[in-house]
Amino acid sequence: MKQILFALTIFLCGSLSAHYSLSSDTFKPKEVYHSEDLVIIQISENAFVHTSFLQTNDFGKVPCNGLIIRDSKEVLVFDTPTNNPSSEALIQFIQKKLQCNINAIVPTHFHEDCLGGLAAFHEHNIPSYANMRTIELTKANQIISPQNGFKDSMQLNLGKTFAKVTFFGEGHTKDNVVAYFPQEKILFGGCLIKELDATKGYLGDANVGEWSNTVEQIKKAYPNVQLVIPGHGKIGGNALMDYTITLFKN
Repeated sequence: MKQILFALTIFLCGSLSAHYSLSSDTFKPKEVYHSEDLVIIQISENAFVHTSFLQTNDFGKVPCNGLIIRDSKEVLVFDTPTNNPSSEALIQFIQKKLQCNINAIVPTHFHEDCLGGLAAFHEHNIPSYANMRTIELTKANQIISPQNGFKDSMQLNLGKTFAKVTFFGEGHTKDNVVAYFPQEKILFGGCLIKELDATKGYLGDANVGEWSNTVEQIKKAYPNVQLVIPGHGKIGGNALMDYTITLFKN
């Protein structure tokens, strides 16, 4: 397991460094936390990718990405780690290492890789927000539900800035949303966005016919994106949206 995590860290850091060599000379990505169940890599001055792991029947042990963004000692978290112990470790890292207050946790859809650790956040009285469709689906599936809902889009403040969470349409699921952090031009696409060369993955709750159209709408809405973070695998730029559109086009 340690060898797998080491390889993952080298892979992520190498991939990010390659990207930044093209787009920025001021920040080099770096690993800031590493355990058997959780890896956190700082990708910009105020953004961190957290990666936890989910054991699946069809795809084996899958690394799952989430995002932390920061401003003025306040953070927002998008997607929980896959379970409560990993979420507790993430919360402790944010509160003790970053010395920040967590304003909100936002699961981007109703699957376990987005809200499997939601109870840990609720135990710390951290408010959770999600698309109303996500809340409906968690209740229908008798799993833990986010506390607060929004219909189509919502702005969440942190420090002197904000992030916008928006439902653009169906794709990976009926409820999938994306988050945009305009201060650093970062898009968290979650499982709606695929890494380059990825397969279509799990389609049990997907709307394959609308997937490309939904991502096309995202690309039009955020033409200045510099970093795109998929739900699984290597981050990149607009090429990830282009790849996802092509993958589901027909």
